[in-house]
Amino acid sequence: MRRAVAVRLSALLAAGALTAATAVALSSTTASAAVGGVTGYATQNGGTTGGAGGQTVRATTGTAIHQALCSRASSSTPITIQVEGTINHGNTTKVSGSSCNTAAGVIELKQISNVTIVGVGNGAVFDQLGIHIREASNIIIQNVTVKNVKKSGSPTSNGGDAIGMESDVRNVWVDHVTLEASGGESEGYDGLFDMKDNTQYVTLSYSVLRNSGRGGLIGSSESDRSNGYVTFHHNLYENIDSRAPLLRGGIAHMYNNHYKRLNESGINSRAGARAKVDNNYFEDSKDVLGTFYTSEAGYWQVGGNVFDNVTWSSRSGDHNPAGPNPTSNTSVSIPYGFTLDGANCVPSVVAQTAGANKGLKVSDGSCTPQSPDPTDPGPTDPGEPTDPGPTDPPAGANLSLGAGADGSSKASGTSYGNVTDGNTNTYWSPSGSTGSVSVKWGSATTVAKVNIRLASGSGTIGAYRLLNHDTGAVLASGSGAGTVSFSPASLKKITLEITNASGTPRIAEFETYAS
Repeated sequence: MRRAVAVRLSALLAAGALTAATAVALSSTTASAAVGGVTGYATQNGGTTGGAGGQTVRATTGTAIHQALCSRASSSTPITIQVEGTINHGNTTKVSGSSCNTAAGVIELKQISNVTIVGVGNGAVFDQLGIHIREASNIIIQNVTVKNVKKSGSPTSNGGDAIGMESDVRNVWVDHVTLEASGGESEGYDGLFDMKDNTQYVTLSYSVLRNSGRGGLIGSSESDRSNGYVTFHHNLYENIDSRAPLLRGGIAHMYNNHYKRLNESGINSRAGARAKVDNNYFEDSKDVLGTFYTSEAGYWQVGGNVFDNVTWSSRSGDHNPAGPNPTSNTSVSIPYGFTLDGANCVPSVVAQTAGANKGLKVSDGSCTPQSPDPTDPGPTDPGEPTDPGPTDPPAGANLSLGAGADGSSKASGTSYGNVTDGNTNTYWSPSGSTGSVSVKWGSATTVAKVNIRLASGSGTIGAYRLLNHDTGAVLASGSGAGTVSFSPASLKKITLEITNASGTPRIAEFETYAS
């Protein structure tokens, strides 16, 4: 990268290691990843569910993350790893086992499948430490920050990529993450989000990529054309020199992204690649779309985009910008459903939703992000109450009164038992936006109906599952709170597993009924 740009980037974001966190690994028996909102190409090829249905483990060090992977029964046993604190070189070592293939100085997701890594609590920061996905499938990474990963200088990790995928990778969903660098290649940094060597069916959503020489690539060379089927939506690319992304071969869909200060070039479609570019907002940038630095052309289909203070250079040699009036030169068919926000509102929507620790807010397609604020007097989604519980509760005895309770996690100051005490002023909250809570009895009890009451100030439940904890069977699933019925089940323990939420849900009562 040009030295002047790299110096400017370095001044914006200082590198520096943070103190190491203490390793903790707490296991339970239910997953709590946010899997209900997967979108884009990650929904294809069988879909992307990550660690859903498996064990949940808490980790505050990189070593604990590796230990969780290595402690599984097999390399494909589903697992959700909830991460809190700072993960760095000082607390990330190699762990060995038959279900893993890890390495020191990098989070290694190699030769494995069915894994979710999700930031919880006060957040997860991977400081100067990259996440490497290799020969892996069905992976979810959500609500984490990865920053200042270097390929040269000290320390180095993951070839300088914040998140890198290579060698036969399938079905990866990266959502609500923040990826940052502090300069360009001359300062030791490489790409923020790279895919190569046969990586397919990937979605990057509601994320921030900033202050880097290179945003990311799909394909490592003009001959590496086995990658593709990648969706980028509702992301912020800010202060990026180039590669937003670079696409060699394959198909990519970019919609409702906000591109701000692309300093040299933006979406670089080349070597036969095809990009569908819908309703994006390009601002204060240069050459935001085209084929650059090669004579092997790529193609694009454009529609609904806004170009705000975008400059275009002249075409010459291997530099072929699509502007100043971009028009389509190919047609791209998209196999999944999606809803477009209007391009003019993209900066506002993305600012409210994109990045880690934003409460997993998403767009509803009408330029209004879903908000966790239950006090909003406006209309609510079906199943989302405006008060702590329904006004017409089920008839009969609430079997939860006097029963026991436990769960996968709890926020400070809350208790599992608060969901069975009959008091809607007390509540249980997960230590983050997702988690599970259970009601249990000493002997088998028949349950056919559940009523979930939310406490005042609660976040909204985006997706949940009700599980027969004895067998693992899914009794019901849905969104929001209220009453749900299912075939009567005789069980000793029933679990409410919140897999997606806006904000932090507050479960005042987990009522159970025989009919």
